[in-house]
Amino acid sequence: MSNADENILISRREKCVKIIRQMQRAIVAFSAGVDSTFLLALCCKTLGSENVLAAVGISHSLPQRELNEARKIAKDIGVELMEVVTNELSDDEYVANTPRRCYHCKRHLFKLLQELAAARGFDFILSGANADDVGDYRPGMQAAAEYGVQSPLLDAGLTKSDIRELSRRMGLPTWDKPAMACLASRVQYGNEITAEKLTNIEKAENFLKDLGFSHVRVRHHGTLARIEVPKADFQQLLSNAAIITEYITKSGFVYVTFDLAGFRSGSSNEVLFAGEATEENR
Repeated sequence: MSNADENILISRREKCVKIIRQMQRAIVAFSAGVDSTFLLALCCKTLGSENVLAAVGISHSLPQRELNEARKIAKDIGVELMEVVTNELSDDEYVANTPRRCYHCKRHLFKLLQELAAARGFDFILSGANADDVGDYRPGMQAAAEYGVQSPLLDAGLTKSDIRELSRRMGLPTWDKPAMACLASRVQYGNEITAEKLTNIEKAENFLKDLGFSHVRVRHHGTLARIEVPKADFQQLLSNAAIITEYITKSGFVYVTFDLAGFRSGSSNEVLFAGEATEENR
């Protein structure tokens, strides 16, 4: 890293600390991902862990692996973890799985966190949104705005790469963790979200992770499971094709395929942008 880049990184971190320091007491919407873990650790360092509460939303869309990791990280940081049970599957607008699904999910979570903040005497609710999220399709950020949720990382201009580097320097175990979206993001838009689908996806991804695939998605297309792994892992995937197919077809799918384009976060949103391009060309 050049001196100029180092100065920018430190400047952004100091700006973030200054923003957090003004908040006094805060709840961090925590998922055990790269961003929210860094934000939680920085809040505890800046405000003191007694003035910070980590809150994780419990639902069928959260893999048990991630919940277990959230519990461990919170314990290691030394901060209280509140497990907030959300009930988005009771919301027809969420279940319908339109491109606005994330908005409806976050609306449920932030409403509960707002109630929790009032009950426990916390002044702010914080999310781990960062500067790179601005250019992406993230309807959940609208819900954050509606409920007054603050995003110190974004406001300080910290990017994902900044957060990974600062997390590495802080010794956080998530500094090189792969991106992890909720299980509902695996279901093709327009196909309703059900607890059964989310469970089937989780089982399939757990099996692949147990085989050694750290970057993996199992996309749900009705009876078809579409597997995404990095291109460097294609040979390993093909070498295990028989046992993968056997397991996944027992996990609620009929057909199993893998995506030749390889692993990429947010690939479900590609249909949205493809649709926009089609409209423009008509």
